[in-house]
Formats: sequence, structure tokens, C-alpha cells
Amino acid sequence: MAFEASELTLDKNGKIYHLGIGPGDIAETIILVGDQNRVDLVGTFFEKITFKNQNREFSTITGTYKGKPMSVVSTGIGTDNVDIVLNEIDAVVNIDLENRKEKDEKVSLDFIRIGTCGALQEDIDPGTYIISKYAIGLDGVANFYEVPYTDDEKSAMDAFIKHSKWGDKLNYPYIKRGSDRLREQLKEGMEEGITTTANGFYGPQGRAIRIPLSIPDFKENIRTFVWDDTRATNLEMETSALYALSDALGHSAITCCLALANRYSNKFMPDYKDQMMELIETVLERLHH
Repeated sequence: MAFEASELTLDKNGKIYHLGIGPGDIAETIILVGDQNRVDLVGTFFEKITFKNQNREFSTITGTYKGKPMSVVSTGIGTDNVDIVLNEIDAVVNIDLENRKEKDEKVSLDFIRIGTCGALQEDIDPGTYIISKYAIGLDGVANFYEVPYTDDEKSAMDAFIKHSKWGDKLNYPYIKRGSDRLREQLKEGMEEGITTTANGFYGPQGRAIRIPLSIPDFKENIRTFVWDDTRATNLEMETSALYALSDALGHSAITCCLALANRYSNKFMPDYKDQMMELIETVLERLHH
């Protein structure tokens, strides 16, 4: 059965609608970044760039790092954009776009998110690299799909709901584990922990400026959660959907974040370009080996 034009949306050139990419434009190792300007920053480490496209907040380049083909794609902020990026990249490699039919042989991709976050533990200073063993999704995106969950993930979700005294008026949370293979490949020298993915920057991360929070102890309930001898380490806005959708589609994913803020010491690092460049180079070098 072919996918209808309104379901699998393509542009006038026959490429996937939002990203503007087609077969041959994307590598099997893909770096995801939030900020579209960070795409070119990663690209400065490539010896050559073979493809480049920009549409809305979605910027894409493909090239090689020390001979290894890699792509870099910006998602923008939030899991709603991750939903677009993951589905569209998968469609490009696993659907015949011309005939609008799913391919018999599937390609499994590696997604590595390089982002920024806020630390949840007092001993994690701004400038620390955090790698996400698990992601707690407060966003609800995965709940619209038939996502497979392991017994470990189901038990973790039940434990989190009980620990956090989860409210009925909030999105039902979910928990997904990142790729063990990619985490082992990248984690040396990084803080390993549980990442909470929020569906906003202010209230959903326990920040209140002029509107009072409906759950004042929300951030503390997240911070004190522990599972699999792993503590909650950070808050950000993309990883849960990345883990859930990549797993459901047969891909592997991991997130490495640079902590810009500590939500308990109230420290903040506004100028982080040098530390981000170091994280990018570290990830590229470890992916190369």
C-alpha cells in the first residue's frame, strides 16, 4: 500500500517536506543539534561537505570526518520538532519516496544528539558533559505511537509516577533507555544519568517568573528520582522523543549535553562556545573509532 500525499508529504522536488532531503543526502551516522547555527560549527571539523540544505529551522549538512560519512541536522527546540526530524529522516532511508512504498530491507541509523541542558544535582557544575542513560518524557509525543517498552522501562515509569506524585492534569510520562552501544562508545569522562525532557523552558522545568507554578515542588520531585543505580542529572527539551521514536523505528540514539546551568547553585554559563567545541570534537573523534 502506498502512502498518500497528505501523509507522506514531499516538496515540489520530490524530497521530504520539512527537511528538504532525499535519498543519498543523509549519512547513516547523524549528529542532531538544536541550534541551526551549530550545524556549521560541527561542519568546521569535516574535511569535506558533500550536501547542504536549509529550510525553516532545519539545517542539514553531510560530509566526512576523517573519512567517516556523517550528517548534521538541526532540530530546533522541543520534541515536536524531533517528531518531524526522526520521521522524515527515517522516511528518506526506509521508504521509496518515488513510489511511496516502504522498502523491504531497512537501514538502521545512529543518532547522536549534542545539546545543552541544566544540571539537577549540586555537584554538577556548568561545563560538565552529561550523557543520558535514560530519558523521562514529560512531553507526551511518544504516547501518540505504539512505542515498545522493555520491562525495565515500564517499571521505571511506574516508579517515577509514584515518586513524583504525578498529577492527573499533566501529560502522562514515559521513560526510554538510550543505546547502550553508543553510550559505552562515548561516555568516558562524562556524567552518566537520567535526563528529564520537558515540554517547555519555564513552567515545565520548574521556572516561574510571573506565573506561579501549579506544583511548587515539581523540580525537587524530579531531582530526587533514582533508577538502576542512576540518578536524575539534568533537564532539557529533546531527548525523550529521540529515544522513543528511534527505538520504535529500529535506530539507535544517545544524547550528550553540555550543562550550562545548575538549578540548585543557580550558576549559569552564558559563554560556552569553547566548551561546546570541545564536546563536539570529543564526540566526533569517539564516533570515528
